[in-house]
Amino acid sequence: MTTHWSPHPGRRDANGGEARLGFLDEALETLYRVGQILSRSLDLQETLTEMLRALDEGGYTRGLVTLATPDGDMAVNAVHGMPAARAEKIRYERGEGVVGMIIDRGRPVVLERVSDEKRFLGKLGLYDFGLPFIGVPIRVGGDIVGVFAAQPDTPADSLLDDRARLLEMVANLIGQSVRLSWQVQRERRDLTEERDNLRRTVRGQFGFSNIVGHTEQMQHVFEQVRQVAKWNTTVLIRGETGTGKELIAHAIHYNSPRASAVFVKLNCAALPENLLESELFGHEKGAFTGAVAQRKGRFEQADGGTLFLDEIGEVSPAFQAKLLRVLQEGELERVGGTRTIKVDVRLIAATHRDLETDVEAGKFREDLYYRLNVMPIHVPALRERLEDIPEIARFLVGKIGRAQGRELSITDSALRILLHHDWPGNVRELENCLERAAVMSENGVIDRDQMLMTGVEDGMGKGAPLTLTRPGLDLDDPDMDERERVIAALEQAGWVQAKAARLLDMTPRQIAYRIKILNIRVKQF
Repeated sequence: MTTHWSPHPGRRDANGGEARLGFLDEALETLYRVGQILSRSLDLQETLTEMLRALDEGGYTRGLVTLATPDGDMAVNAVHGMPAARAEKIRYERGEGVVGMIIDRGRPVVLERVSDEKRFLGKLGLYDFGLPFIGVPIRVGGDIVGVFAAQPDTPADSLLDDRARLLEMVANLIGQSVRLSWQVQRERRDLTEERDNLRRTVRGQFGFSNIVGHTEQMQHVFEQVRQVAKWNTTVLIRGETGTGKELIAHAIHYNSPRASAVFVKLNCAALPENLLESELFGHEKGAFTGAVAQRKGRFEQADGGTLFLDEIGEVSPAFQAKLLRVLQEGELERVGGTRTIKVDVRLIAATHRDLETDVEAGKFREDLYYRLNVMPIHVPALRERLEDIPEIARFLVGKIGRAQGRELSITDSALRILLHHDWPGNVRELENCLERAAVMSENGVIDRDQMLMTGVEDGMGKGAPLTLTRPGLDLDDPDMDERERVIAALEQAGWVQAKAARLLDMTPRQIAYRIKILNIRVKQF
C-alpha cells in the first residue's frame, strides 16, 4: 500500500516520458472539465454526481464522495456506478475501513490492488479488487470534511502516483465547492429564520391583539375584518384621522391567505399627482427628466400581495380614471411605457373624507367610488367609544414603556381625566398625550399631575377653549378660514344645522360632515 508519492518521480525511458506527457495533457483537460462542472451550480449533490460521471469518462471509474455528518460520521454524498438511494444509506465511522483511515491520517491512500489491503471493507460492493484504488481527503479551511475516491480503469503502472496527485487536485476543487455550498446553506437558513421571525413579529404587531376595544362598535369592526380577510374583496376603511385605519388594513392582510406575500402601502396625499402616477405605476428609463433607470411601481411591487392606499379621497379626478383601469382590468402601463403589465393585487383603501359628498360635488368619480366601496368598514372615533379609553391607555402606556426601556403605569386619577376629553385627534392624540406624560414622569407612574401638563383639562373640561366668532360676521370674509366660517354660520343660525347649511350654500349632510372633521362642538340649548 502506498500512502504518498515522491515529488520527484524517477527517471523514465523515452516511451515512459511520452506516456507522462500524454497523461499531463489529459490531466489538464480533466481539471478544466471538473472546474467547469463544479462552478456551474450551487446544488452540491447535482454537481458532484455530474463531476463523477465526467471522471468516469476520463478513466477514473466508480467515483465516490463522502462528507461529514453532524454526528461525525461520513455519509455518501455522491457515487457513480450504483443507485443513489442505496448509497445514501451507507455510513463510515471514524477510523472504519480505508475511508476512515484517510480521515484519521489526513493523507491520501493509494492501493496498487484493492485486494492487497485487508482493511478495505467494500461496503458499496462496487469496486474491482484487481484494480488500483486512490482515496484523498477533502479539506475546507484546513479541516478534513470528507473523502474523494476513484479507481483508475487500468492496472497499476508508473503513472499511479501522478494519477493520485491529479485526484488530490480534484479534491481541492471539491473542497472549495463544499465550502461555498455550506456557506450558501447557512445564509439561506439564517435568512429563513430571520424571515420567519419577522413574520411572527409582524403578525404579532398587526394582529387583533393590538387593536384594543371591547365596545359594540369595535366588536363589529373586528367581525367585519375577520370575514373580509378570507377573500380578495376590495375594502374601503372609513374614519377620522388618527382612528387606526392603517392598523385595520394590516390586520386584514396578515389574517388573509396573502399573509406570506408583501404588504405595500402609500399615502396618496403625500405626493403631487405627477409623482403619484410614477410611484404607483412605475416608469421606464428616460420617461422623464431624472428617470435614469426602469422602476417598478407600488402595484407591481404588491403583485401577489396587498396594496394599501391611504387618503384615497385626495387624488384628482384625472388620476382617478387611471386608477380605475387597474382596479377593473388588473393591468397597467408604466409611465413612458407601452407594454401592458398584469398584476394580481388585493386593494385596501382608506379615507377620512365624505366620499358621498365629493361624488355629489363632482370631486370624486362615481364609478371609482363603487369600485372601492365593495366592503366598507367604518372605524369609530375615540369619543364614540369612551369605554375603551382605559384599556387603550394601558396598552399604549405599556408600548411607550417598552420604547423607553422601563416600566410605566397609569393611575385611575389620570384615566378619569382622559375620559373627560373629547379627543379630536383620536387614538393618535391619546398616544401623544401619554408619551408627553411619560416624559414628565420620573418614577414611571403617570398620575393626574402629569396628564394635566399635557394640555388635557380636568373635570368636564373639553380641552383648550374654543374661540367663537361674533354673530353677524361676514361669511364671505376672505380672511376667515373654513372652521371660522362654519362656526359663524352656526352662531347666526342659532346652532340649527339645517339653517346654517343654507347660509353656506351646503346640504345638511355636508355641514354635518364639516362639523365633524373640523372638531366643532355644537352648542346644546
